Amino acid sequence: MRYGPRIFREHSEHPLDPLSDILSLLRPRTAVSAGLRAGGDWAIRFPGHEGVKFNAVIHGACWVSVDGAESRRIAAGDCFLLTRGRPFRMATDLSLPEVDSARIYDRASDGIATFQGGQDFFLVGGRFAFDGDHAGLLFGELPAIVHVSRASDQAAVLRWSLAQLATELAEGAPGSRLMGDHLAQIMLLQVLRLWLSGGRGSGWLAALADPRLGRALRAIHGEPARRWTLAELAAAAGMSRTSFAERFRRVVGRTPFDYLARWRMQLAADRLRRSGDSVATIGYAAGYASEGAFSAAFRRTMGCTPSAYRRGAQPEQSCG
Repeated sequence: MRYGPRIFREHSEHPLDPLSDILSLLRPRTAVSAGLRAGGDWAIRFPGHEGVKFNAVIHGACWVSVDGAESRRIAAGDCFLLTRGRPFRMATDLSLPEVDSARIYDRASDGIATFQGGQDFFLVGGRFAFDGDHAGLLFGELPAIVHVSRASDQAAVLRWSLAQLATELAEGAPGSRLMGDHLAQIMLLQVLRLWLSGGRGSGWLAALADPRLGRALRAIHGEPARRWTLAELAAAAGMSRTSFAERFRRVVGRTPFDYLARWRMQLAADRLRRSGDSVATIGYAAGYASEGAFSAAFRRTMGCTPSAYRRGAQPEQSCG
């Protein structure tokens, strides 16, 4: 049986994709497609939200401001993710008095809200929630607002998906809701790809965008239960052991073996919640010789025992 991503798979016929592995572990379960049309000058206040919001501007422009983060100017063809779940504002001018979003969306038709005629601005997007417990593993590496500009040469797929999503929302053809949800998920992945291609940020996402460190990450994700040595991981990266260890720690913020141990625990945690396998079986599959050794490692990383986690305890530490 397959538990989420390729859990503790000993051998891989094809190089694995850490981003796909981690997205699989998160299990996006909701992609609520919606739209906003607005006219004239306006400012709208939105409440905090579960999961991640994804939006793309079809025409017009606005400012987006997340509580505790700097603002971004979003123009037609641009896309953005809101990764922290904080309240946020959208406005043509952030100094204008705000209107609560509920007043507008309570009157929405087919998922599209209209404000002040709606002739000057059109935005589409969705909200993703996750069944997995580890959303911070991915989104903790990203800023509060991830902005992808239309000017990017690599945004062709994103622009096509954007046009298709707008069509699905506008026409309401049979199956449009399902099509919209799938298109929104494609756009979420494409925004992450474009973010990676820009060489920004730090952590494992930045390492994934690094050609050499990315090879080492794919090796770890391909065989997470393997007893990797520094020499083997350095060889996968095509670097000397010293250079690899130093570069990995500088970019990711932890050693290769700390990253490996934490990824094993993420996979084990997923299996604890979603299978009936014993703690000993899961620990052995994770590469530990005894249940006691696995339990101790799990508690160090997750802040609770495997049994407590299985019963519903939340991790006390960030495992990203």
